[in-house]
Amino acid sequence: MDGKIAGKRYWEPAKSTVEKVPNSLVVSHQQPGIMRTAHWHAQVEINYVFRGRVDYRMHGHDAKLRAGDLCLFWGGLPHQVVDTSEDAWYVAIHLPLVHFFRLRLTAQMQQKLMRGATLVTGSPGGSDDADFNRWSRYLCSGEEARINHAIDELLLRIERIRFEPHRLLESPGRPLTRAEAPDRTSFHNIGRICAFIAENFRHDIDSTAIALSADIHPKYAMSVFKKSTGMTLNEYVSLLRLSYAQALLMQEDANVLRVAMDSGFGSLSAFTKCFRKIAGMSPSDFRQRLRTRPQMPLAAAPQERL
Repeated sequence: MDGKIAGKRYWEPAKSTVEKVPNSLVVSHQQPGIMRTAHWHAQVEINYVFRGRVDYRMHGHDAKLRAGDLCLFWGGLPHQVVDTSEDAWYVAIHLPLVHFFRLRLTAQMQQKLMRGATLVTGSPGGSDDADFNRWSRYLCSGEEARINHAIDELLLRIERIRFEPHRLLESPGRPLTRAEAPDRTSFHNIGRICAFIAENFRHDIDSTAIALSADIHPKYAMSVFKKSTGMTLNEYVSLLRLSYAQALLMQEDANVLRVAMDSGFGSLSAFTKCFRKIAGMSPSDFRQRLRTRPQMPLAAAPQERL
């Protein structure tokens, strides 16, 4: 079960599902949980804070969200909720990557977000509270028409950010390359590429097989994907494998070698190298950190309940 200490919830990794389903929509509408370590996933993430505060450690910067704040970030880079208020309540909506490219954002903003920036806006007293409650219900309804309607409205809300005061939080000194927003044909190809990789990343796939799934040339597939996402096809395949491996490592009986094989890595050494690159630690150290008991604030020690 998720643990509570001094009124704050602590994230329970074994109950998390988003890491294992890269092409799925996942909604979490609850008190945010403080995380023992960073995690990552293959969806873009939208957070809306109804009340209280939520403090994130992102990729090279911090994001401090308050009631009425709305933020968008790419979940493929490590991020971690490091603190919350006791009364915090939010909704986290994890959208498959293909929806990100439906957004009519500038190519530069798109590239900054894919490289780890966090887009934040706030409009206290507006309609966001009611809207996000409704979208959360629709997205969890299991009804395709309601789900699609909520996604369409949600994307329009994100696009509206450019007409409002907003912040783009990012790491200093990250150079940008020339970026291109995908046209309709490119968007269609990216969608087919993402769907094929999501279905087959645990198998031995290469750029030729990926391109064939979209009926395009391998060089074109590599080019359009790189220009649109900032990632190579191999990097995206590795990301999905690492996200899936992360989910397996969260289970009590996880065996690192079996996790490596089940996630699509050809060897333990290749898995360890890739995992260390994204997590900054070995898979074994990651497992150990997940099992570390959260530390209670000193002043709250007499109130401990587990």
